[in-house]
Amino acid sequence: MHPLEIIVQQHKSGQQTGIYSVCSAHPLVIEAALRQALDNNSLILIEATSNQVDQFGGYTGMTPADFYQYVIALANKLEFPIEKLILGGDHLGPNRWQDQNADVAMANADVLIEHYVAAGFKKIHLDCSMSCADDPIPLTDEIVAERAARLAVIAENTAIKCFGSSDIVYVVGTEVPVPGGAAEELSTVEVTHPEAARKTLECHRAAFEKAGVGSCFQRVIGLVVQPGVEFDHTGIIDYQSEKAQALSQVVNDYPHLVFEAHSTDYQTDNAYKQLVNDHFAILKVGPALTFAMREGLYSLCDIENAMYPAEQRSCLREKMEQLMCDSPNFWQKYYHGDAAQQRFARVYSFSDRIRYYWPEPTIVAAINTLFSNLSQKTIPLPLLSQFLPHQFHQVREGQVAATPEMLVIAKIREVLSTYAAACRFQ
Repeated sequence: MHPLEIIVQQHKSGQQTGIYSVCSAHPLVIEAALRQALDNNSLILIEATSNQVDQFGGYTGMTPADFYQYVIALANKLEFPIEKLILGGDHLGPNRWQDQNADVAMANADVLIEHYVAAGFKKIHLDCSMSCADDPIPLTDEIVAERAARLAVIAENTAIKCFGSSDIVYVVGTEVPVPGGAAEELSTVEVTHPEAARKTLECHRAAFEKAGVGSCFQRVIGLVVQPGVEFDHTGIIDYQSEKAQALSQVVNDYPHLVFEAHSTDYQTDNAYKQLVNDHFAILKVGPALTFAMREGLYSLCDIENAMYPAEQRSCLREKMEQLMCDSPNFWQKYYHGDAAQQRFARVYSFSDRIRYYWPEPTIVAAINTLFSNLSQKTIPLPLLSQFLPHQFHQVREGQVAATPEMLVIAKIREVLSTYAAACRFQ
């Protein structure tokens, strides 16, 4: 049985366990996640999204095979047990090719799925909910399910061809808001109606049967729904358990699955625990991790400014701002308002569009300079207290090394630790 199936069965038996999914490709985030899982002696689920990683390289420049080897190399460096590492693919379908006709987009999705499965990804989110150029808006549940089943056939055949059998687990459905947070200000979000959740599942069951992979439906471990959580640029919609109780009961009719909740970033510690208790037992987190990383890096910039003259500084913040202004394609459609409002959003928005710029060579070089500068001199404790107060206490208590890299990793782990606690990993 797949490790994720075991977690689902444990949850179904009343143990209230869950798992969080790290949706990021940044090496500092992945290292933080691996270190967190090492300390918790737990599984770790790391997922690549369809826009990060695809057969053409995605925005990270990595194919599924590249990403798989990249994560394995980081795990080996930390001596993390590979058997506790699960790699998944998120929103796999025609998402990247929505501007093309459905036949072209789905042909690309076919290859995408084949590449992910052949590379060794074992958790596959089949998401064909987006309309392509010649599609009606929105798509019917039946069309979405039919396309997902088509991809499931390719996944199963690829697994059998490459590995002799298939133990892939699947997630179906999609959340209402766009992945990575809403582009507009929100005051509330609608919880998925229980009947809509049931219809999604039944359409997928029927489509799997029709496509000849009906037995695979028992390996559908998750349904993506909207439990009533979301964030925009400056606001957070908090989980309200009482509004999701009717939806929560739907999974009681399906012994093999729980809910997968996307956009759970920035919720409170108690909300995460309540989400897991209410059967939203797979919690996705992404922007909150790179948001915390940015907080850590920019706090180190403040420390650097206090320790080094201008000509020796990394100027990371300034270089990032210049890059984002010179290449606005990742944020321009999302950040509105006047120049001051856009400048604020480029740095501080919860949607964290800045995360797309960290792999750029000029930014990587600036981070290396920042880390080099702060490794050559001991960071004074008063500066640590001023700019990274929680890490100051961790350093004083011997929990964290006072090196720039470990300070940033500790900042990221502040977020991860709340997820770990909710999933009963601590």
